[in-house]
Amino acid sequence: MRRTLPVLVLLVLVGTLMPASLASAAPVRVSAAAPSAPRLPDPVECPGCYAPALETSWQWQLSHAVDTSIDVEMYDIDGFEATSDLIDELHADGRKVVCYISAGSWENWRPDADEFPDSVLGRSNGWPGEKWLDIRKVGILGPIMKDRLDMCDAKGFDAVEFDNVDGYQNHTGFRLTGADQLKYDVFLANQARSRGMSAVLKNDLGQIIKLLPYFDFALNEQCHQYHECNRLDPFVEAGKAVFGVEYKLAKSEFCPEANAHNFNFLKKKLNLGVWRSPCRQPA
Repeated sequence: MRRTLPVLVLLVLVGTLMPASLASAAPVRVSAAAPSAPRLPDPVECPGCYAPALETSWQWQLSHAVDTSIDVEMYDIDGFEATSDLIDELHADGRKVVCYISAGSWENWRPDADEFPDSVLGRSNGWPGEKWLDIRKVGILGPIMKDRLDMCDAKGFDAVEFDNVDGYQNHTGFRLTGADQLKYDVFLANQARSRGMSAVLKNDLGQIIKLLPYFDFALNEQCHQYHECNRLDPFVEAGKAVFGVEYKLAKSEFCPEANAHNFNFLKKKLNLGVWRSPCRQPA
């Protein structure tokens, strides 16, 4: 093996051999190596967690009274608005139920809104009454999110959808990095799984490869409109379902591609009310 001389020896030799006029020049500075990214914790194992089949019918309703008559296998509904009785009713009809919470934004109408100090509130995320959160401050946000997950668990939800977990790609008012987002997303997923609930990755396409071991399925908005659906393929390749919606495109513009990828896509209106039009029609 070819060996290199230690840096100190090289500097001594160079200083000895070079002319005095050069030897008196300013010393060479050796830059320290950039610190490596912190190691992420291992995924929490959850053998009993809900794992939807690659082809699963579903409904996503976050506004208005939940219509329980939709003949689907999975519902995704607001965690705060839903009651235990509603979830029991859906379970009695053979449905699985996902608990929607926003983990990356503050919402001024939530019952726990006063628990968020001003120091973690950033810019508006474009929705009325919402602001981005400083996800670097897990010491502050962690207990709040744990309480929310306890709420989902107590009501009987099967899985948790974490919204707004791509702040590092947005103008939040904070200097968030991809590493910050990974740390926070992994924290959320492990907390959900430790309570026996599946973790659902919402958007954050740029970190799918690293987050795949932690999340049980994915939910996406508008990947066809922005021509980025191929980034979700690793979920399907790992046997994990992909759900999604398009708001602006006609079904003829995205359903053939969605079905070819083995995704479960819907056409929805932006308010995510009752109305839905699935790409996959029931047999």
